[in-house]
Amino acid sequence: MKKIGLAEGGGGSATNKFIKELFISRLGNEASEKMPDAAHLETGVRTAFTTDGFVVRPEFFTGGNIGKLAVCGTVNDLAVSGAKAEYLSLGIVIPEGYEAEKLEKVVDAVAETAEKAGVKIVCGDTKVVEKGAADGLFINTAGIGRVVKDWASFENIKEADAVILTSDLARHGMSVLLARGELGFEGNIESDCAPLNKMLESLHEYDVHFCRDATRGGVAAVLNEISEGAGKGFLIRENDLPLRQDVGNLCEILGFDPLSVANEGLAVIIVAASDASHVVEKLKSFPEGRNACIIGFVNGEGRVILETAVGGRRVVDMPAGELLPRIC
Repeated sequence: MKKIGLAEGGGGSATNKFIKELFISRLGNEASEKMPDAAHLETGVRTAFTTDGFVVRPEFFTGGNIGKLAVCGTVNDLAVSGAKAEYLSLGIVIPEGYEAEKLEKVVDAVAETAEKAGVKIVCGDTKVVEKGAADGLFINTAGIGRVVKDWASFENIKEADAVILTSDLARHGMSVLLARGELGFEGNIESDCAPLNKMLESLHEYDVHFCRDATRGGVAAVLNEISEGAGKGFLIRENDLPLRQDVGNLCEILGFDPLSVANEGLAVIIVAASDASHVVEKLKSFPEGRNACIIGFVNGEGRVILETAVGGRRVVDMPAGELLPRIC
């Protein structure tokens, strides 16, 4: 009998296949069939609804912890869909014997991040399980918001649209990996974990066609999902990718492609070419967008192509499985 592996939760092609074959085939409907980060629903007022689970290990890393991550991840899923995030729920599973001081720090981070994002935690649930039933905190969230724009429809994407990254690549994945202390050396890379909703709401006046946050599977997964869903391709330029030198060096040492490493404060934005420079300028006016840049454009090839620094070209495939398990 087939057993579920870490690849099924990794955000790559194995995850997509797993979700479609097990969940969408049984539970799918018009709101979920395209697997959006946040579903747009008609409830009298056009409403966006999302849910997420957080199992990151370790729970504390440079730049955040599981509580901050839970709020940012949920708020960002609403924001990239074109919604104004408003309310969140919070469910926490706590193992018996967990240190109260650590739990307080996590809940403080939830409160501080929610206040920064301008959202309210309005309901929740707490469960304590016997020692050994969980290896740390598990957090589940749900979020709702008011739909302002439709940034989740592949149909909106047009050939020659510009591709923008709101921040530099791979910092969250490398920060969490260093925090695990398994590499035999130390580093100080701060996760990019941040709520992006206020920054993204400032773009509602521009001709943005699509937006998604690049979490599990990184930018490579997002671009391949868009390519499959929209029937379009991408040409992106290696020389234009925003990558810090220390992050790039660590990825190279470990054999990771920065395009496939998870982020928690980076969105991929597809925008009309005529508005691209204005969008970048607006993004750079926010701390979370200071490294924003145009990395390429949409074309008709149906594949994601990277133009390398030396002038060659290679296909950027959908990540097959989990590079870094328990990253969010």
